[in-house]
Amino acid sequence: MALEAWYMNESLEDQRLPHHRDPKEYVPLAKLAELGVLYWHLDSKNYENDEELQKIREARGYNYMDLLDLCPEKVENYEEKLKNFFREHIHADEEIRYCLEGSGYFDVRDEEDRWVRIWIKEGDMIVLPAGIYHRFTLDAGNYIKLMRLFVGEPVWTAYNRPQEAHPARKEYVESLAHRPVPLEAH
Repeated sequence: MALEAWYMNESLEDQRLPHHRDPKEYVPLAKLAELGVLYWHLDSKNYENDEELQKIREARGYNYMDLLDLCPEKVENYEEKLKNFFREHIHADEEIRYCLEGSGYFDVRDEEDRWVRIWIKEGDMIVLPAGIYHRFTLDAGNYIKLMRLFVGEPVWTAYNRPQEAHPARKEYVESLAHRPVPLEAH
């Protein structure tokens, strides 16, 4: 099943709801790629022996890995943690998440500062570039098991918005400004 993403409405209802616009406005994988978001669909049932995952880890230098179960039964101060994940922020490094079970939403800002909601489900692996404004929440299923990957030692520092002067944010914005312009069809 392919990754789903869409532009969000501005509703303040429960963050775990889909928040589709009316009419629904889906965002293709190509648009996510323009924003620097990378995506793979892998065999999450066989993640310990998955050769494709191993190739990605080697090619991108992901030498640290841990697993995180997010649900009310397994996380102390669950609601507070979820609120923290949902604060808009950036990181100085990529954020790599591989969904092994369950599902949740990563929201990212596009060039026009609109929220794009990315629904990750079992088998989806995404990489958010350093400097992109984003946030995370579970969906109505209220459960996700994630593999977190890092280059080197893990760094958990989130820099809440605004961060326009942060070097990672400056570099990200610069990368958007200098991406190749697609040719128009005639």
